[in-house]
Amino acid sequence: MAVSARTKEILEILDRNYGTEYKCYLNHMNAYELLVATILSAQCTDARVNMVTGDLFREYPDPAAMAAADIKRVEELIHSVGFYHNKAANIIACSRKIVSDFGGEVPRTIEELTSLPGVGRKTANVIRGNIFDDPSIVVDTHVKRISKRLGLTKETDPEKVEFDLMKKLPKDHWILWNIHIIRFGREICYARKPDCAQCFLRNYCIEQRS
Repeated sequence: MAVSARTKEILEILDRNYGTEYKCYLNHMNAYELLVATILSAQCTDARVNMVTGDLFREYPDPAAMAAADIKRVEELIHSVGFYHNKAANIIACSRKIVSDFGGEVPRTIEELTSLPGVGRKTANVIRGNIFDDPSIVVDTHVKRISKRLGLTKETDPEKVEFDLMKKLPKDHWILWNIHIIRFGREICYARKPDCAQCFLRNYCIEQRS
């Protein structure tokens, strides 16, 4: 089976099971909130991030407010997400650069976004895809693991995985791939003990388990 046909079948199965609605699991009202939430989500669950961002954004509702924030207060508010010292420093520094270099507005391009402290390609692509509707592929732990299991990449470096997927997936499924695979990874294709018996993509997995 040609790779393009095989990939198309995988996408059709995912669409049937999960639909084609764009769904971001991080609560946000605008680009700034999603940017901060995504920075906080590193090595932390979306559910935990959503528990702290409500209070955080009430106190610091925009980049200007966060740019002037007291780091100890920010650390106090985000303490439970882990790595809070670095995350607090990053979101404050990121906000200051947004204010000084971008007029207080979260920028759009990958180059501009990755120039912000604490923002790598993953975070930048979350913003590009969910806020600006620019086709982008977000490579988190689920996407990296499951894309490899499905034979769409042999790479382990997130940026290399991203470029492999850009070659394999149609642009209208770049953001959907992340949305679908996050759910698939949480419900079926676990990292340690995937539920292969219930897996609707088992026939496409190159790492099938008995």
